[in-house]
Amino acid sequence: MRVSSAGLAWTIARRELRAGVRGFRVLILSLLLGVAAIAAVTSVRDGISKGLASEGATLLGGDAEMEFTYRFASEEERAWMEAQSFALSEIADFRSMLGYGAERALTQVKAVDDAYPLLGSVGLSPDMPLSEALAGQDGVAGIVLDRMLFERLGLGIGDRVTLADVPFIVMAELTREPDGAGEGFTLGPRSLVSLSALRDTGLLAPGTLFESAYRLDLPDSTDLEALKSQAKEQVASGGFRWRDARNGAPGVSRFVERLGSFLVLVGLAGLTVGGVGVSSAVRAYLDRKISVIATLKTLGADRRTIFLAYLFQIGTLSGIAIAAGLVIGALVPVLAFPFIRTMLPVPVEATPHIAPLVEAAIYGFLASAIFVLWPLARAEHIRPAALYRDALFGLRGWPRWPYLVAQALLIASLVGAAVLFSENARLVLWAFAGLAVTFGLLVLAGRGLTALARHLSRLSLMRRGSLPLRLALGSIGGPGGEAVSVVLSLGLGLTVLSAIGQIDANMRNAIAQDLPERAPSYFVVDIQPDQIEGLTTRVEGDSGVSRFEAAPMLRGLITQINGRDAQEVAGPHWVLRGDRGITYAETPPENTEITEGTWWGPEETTPQISFAAEEAEEMGLELGDEMTINILGRDITGTISSFRTVDFSGAGMGFVLTMNPAALAGAPHTWIATIYATPEAEAPLIRDLAQSYPNITTIRVRDAIDRVVSVLQSIAAATTLGAAATLVTGAVVLIGTAAAGEDRHRYEAAVLKTLGASRARILASFALRALILGLGAGLVALVTGATAAWAVIHFVMEADFTLSAGVALWIVSGGVLVTSLTSLLFSWRAMRVRPARVLRTAES
Repeated sequence: MRVSSAGLAWTIARRELRAGVRGFRVLILSLLLGVAAIAAVTSVRDGISKGLASEGATLLGGDAEMEFTYRFASEEERAWMEAQSFALSEIADFRSMLGYGAERALTQVKAVDDAYPLLGSVGLSPDMPLSEALAGQDGVAGIVLDRMLFERLGLGIGDRVTLADVPFIVMAELTREPDGAGEGFTLGPRSLVSLSALRDTGLLAPGTLFESAYRLDLPDSTDLEALKSQAKEQVASGGFRWRDARNGAPGVSRFVERLGSFLVLVGLAGLTVGGVGVSSAVRAYLDRKISVIATLKTLGADRRTIFLAYLFQIGTLSGIAIAAGLVIGALVPVLAFPFIRTMLPVPVEATPHIAPLVEAAIYGFLASAIFVLWPLARAEHIRPAALYRDALFGLRGWPRWPYLVAQALLIASLVGAAVLFSENARLVLWAFAGLAVTFGLLVLAGRGLTALARHLSRLSLMRRGSLPLRLALGSIGGPGGEAVSVVLSLGLGLTVLSAIGQIDANMRNAIAQDLPERAPSYFVVDIQPDQIEGLTTRVEGDSGVSRFEAAPMLRGLITQINGRDAQEVAGPHWVLRGDRGITYAETPPENTEITEGTWWGPEETTPQISFAAEEAEEMGLELGDEMTINILGRDITGTISSFRTVDFSGAGMGFVLTMNPAALAGAPHTWIATIYATPEAEAPLIRDLAQSYPNITTIRVRDAIDRVVSVLQSIAAATTLGAAATLVTGAVVLIGTAAAGEDRHRYEAAVLKTLGASRARILASFALRALILGLGAGLVALVTGATAAWAVIHFVMEADFTLSAGVALWIVSGGVLVTSLTSLLFSWRAMRVRPARVLRTAES
């Protein structure tokens, strides 16, 4: 009975598998770690996304929200909202200064009505109803404060404080804010007060810096998209921000998705490192099976049967490794749920999800196929005589062209899958391009290191030099050397760490050192028009102030460009994702650089706009375009008459949009100012301004920078953890490479001992070999990682790049340490075997 080649191949594979997994431990561990890392990241990302979706209404504070800038809704607008909903809650949000005696602290104030919160509950300590806390005592309204404000000002329950000049009594500590995660990034800790306590104060006067938000409790059958479109047509000409329960915390959702995408890419880099280990393991296994393959061919097995036999065998083990990785990846979010819950102020569904596991499985199967195909294809077409003759040096040559085409298709499928699963195709394509370039550079570096070692070992000077060094160079430069495998496996992980480390160091340096040198000491907001003259006189008369800038400010929402919806014309540009600061000026401000067009004259009465040049180019704007801005519920349509350079890098005053005075005549507004002062002058100046103008809010730039740095530290910790997983995979591959080369080291040691070399010299040669390979991998990783970091800093962040010596030293020393430890471990084992036993085994 004739057996098919596939059936015969499966029979051979099944018998080979009975011998166990010796030789495949690295393959299994590499795939397991890579797939588990990606499955864990995607599972956590999916769990957060599903948690945000299921709790969107609670995070938002209602089924939908309409937010207005600098004003409350009119009676007609409020009537429209009440007609659509079962219940309506009105809040106002703004920054102010919380005063306690002579001390002041910035706080983000939320003024709420009696209906707040529509969903969820507010947590207070001591426990009491929110209405009771906000009612206060002895005729003084109550205030609820975040713990940080208690600590910063030394407050206690019952203390009297002020917001601007409005008195309050501290009633409780805010322990839970149900809609806090949906509010996004704030510069100050939260305070809660009653909206009625502020109605007749200047804190919420027209033109002051506040946002009003209206949360709607809607019927279950409401079509949110249809209601949004209806609101845009019927309320304030669309001059408001709309959010609904479909995405209750858009900032958190966007951040999680982007960070998750980046960590998946880091995981794919780790899987690539694991792929190197898979390829090395398969190649080493097939090297040991040369005699078996030759025997099978001698007995009549064709190359298809040989290929399928080992494909079935390796495919089975790969499938087991991927399945194990998926199980671990699925369990990680469940086991880590208590920790994740304390780290993230958002709900997380801590249950296994099918979609992220499918994504990780696809990545695992494609990556393993890419790296397994090459060594398998090389073994498939070799003749039996060549296999016997080249047994010492293993497989050689290139696969036939069908395998090269298949390899290209597999790589394209992996890239396509990453693009399909990511929301940022551009990031994926650039990351894969960078990974491909890095992979190629590391291969070239490994081959270059081999060639250099071969050349140096043949120099006459080297022959008279150190014997261990000559032996090390000869081993690296000889046939079957480990340079490419070591540089690839260790270099990829170190490259990712190097890039992340350099980017993190440059961003920290820019924010913590460079930015404060150029940034103002304080921003001052909520300055009333009748206060700006006196404030200017006081600040400019202070010898400790080196620079003072002030400008009128309103906020508006760009709704239309040339009569069409702005986002349809310019896409989801950041300028259109909410309201923007707007100023007016009769003449160009000092140091203004007009790049195109002309500034308006004092006689101009029609609305004119000067727009930031870089943002205009990104949005596709041209001179003469008409832009409609909704300010305080009123649509103002102006013509773009000039573009100008706006520098935001110094954290100083900069407006994307400036208009002529006639365009904003009569609009209520306040002023904003920046103060550049010496540290010694800051405290007395700010204290004096607070006493003279209690309604103004001063924002210390250093505090804002510290909050940004804390966010960056969290991001850097997450990315470094992902890169560390890549390095762990690289270490596993290195151990596998060292283990695969143990027979060779044992043979070398036996020959050298027979020729009279001492154990110390042999061990020294092995140590030098590891040192050279580790140093080479570290240096290549340093160069490639620093180049990638330079590209991100220069092109994406548009900042100056400085090489961090500390990160560089860590990367190089890490490469040397990891390689030395793994190599010496197996070299020492090879040294312990007696030469006669090794040589007799080799002879037989």
